[in-house]
Amino acid sequence: MTARRRWLAFGALAAVAGGLGAWTAWRRYAPGEAEIDATDLLFALNLPDAAGSPVDVGRWRGRPLVVNFWATWCPPCVEEMPELSELHTKYEKSGLQVLGLGVDSPDNIRKFSVERPVSYPLLVAGAGGSELSRRFGNRAGGLPYTVVVDRSGRVIRRIIGRFRYQELRDAIEAVVA
Repeated sequence: MTARRRWLAFGALAAVAGGLGAWTAWRRYAPGEAEIDATDLLFALNLPDAAGSPVDVGRWRGRPLVVNFWATWCPPCVEEMPELSELHTKYEKSGLQVLGLGVDSPDNIRKFSVERPVSYPLLVAGAGGSELSRRFGNRAGGLPYTVVVDRSGRVIRRIIGRFRYQELRDAIEAVVA
């Protein structure tokens, strides 16, 4: 075998291995389907807000929701919060409710909310928030993780990582219409 053929064979093998690696990563990190009872579990929760007051999440049943799983130590989570705040303010009159479920400590969320206020409630989900996000299809457990729920409680969109503004806005417009 000539040197040129060896390089071609090596290149082809590398391309196949790279493609297989990309496919494996996509399968692992792509959001899975939300479990059928995920929204029921969400609406059954009574979580403290940033100030420590209990909040019955069930009070938002029947409204379109954007549920954003986040943490204070997560730069992309913090980066997208002003856009979530803007979307909440823009669509609140249409019934939309944005909820920030902090996968973090109550103290961290309290301090964060004082330093960087947002227009939507920040609730303390703690470590249990990771399990809830998994029930909503977050197989990899990555943050941020954003879920759009329609008025009937059906999950219509799941976004792992930093969302694209227009993509989230389109999903919101589909549920507030």
